[in-house]
Amino acid sequence: MTATSTLTLGGLLAALIVLTCNLYPWWTSGREFKQLASFGKGFGGAACAAACPGGILGWAHSRSGSLGNSAGEAAGQGLTGARVGSGLTSGQLTGLTATGAVVVVVAVTLVALSYKAAGKKEKRRIVGGAFVGAVLLLTAGVAGALSWLPGALNGVGDGIVSVVQGAGLL
Repeated sequence: MTATSTLTLGGLLAALIVLTCNLYPWWTSGREFKQLASFGKGFGGAACAAACPGGILGWAHSRSGSLGNSAGEAAGQGLTGARVGSGLTSGQLTGLTATGAVVVVVAVTLVALSYKAAGKKEKRRIVGGAFVGAVLLLTAGVAGALSWLPGALNGVGDGIVSVVQGAGLL
């Protein structure tokens, strides 16, 4: 199976199932935002990876679409008998520069360290957030809503370089 940047209704279904499984316990148990922290870490890491035009992070982002499409299409057709393979309008984040790439790698590293230190339940939430983020960022709507992200990552990277150069460290 090859990676894809096109999401189907089945892929969307898979992401919505995982999102529901994470939001339902939060919604029914007091709605404290700290309960969504692990899910948010995964989502944030996936959003950073979605800004990558290639490399391992870019490949993992596009691969999530293939996995989501396969799982969601099997679930949708198996549960309802209806085919859910129709493609959705695709979107992507563009414009990451070298300084933004440094910030992405650090952000994804922090998510990986959080995953390593987390308990079993929290690890599943981090992975769930990463899957949902990666899959939803293949859609035009979510990618459009987060189109500011590559510019923000680039700005943070440029700021770090300016501070380091200003301090005479480079």
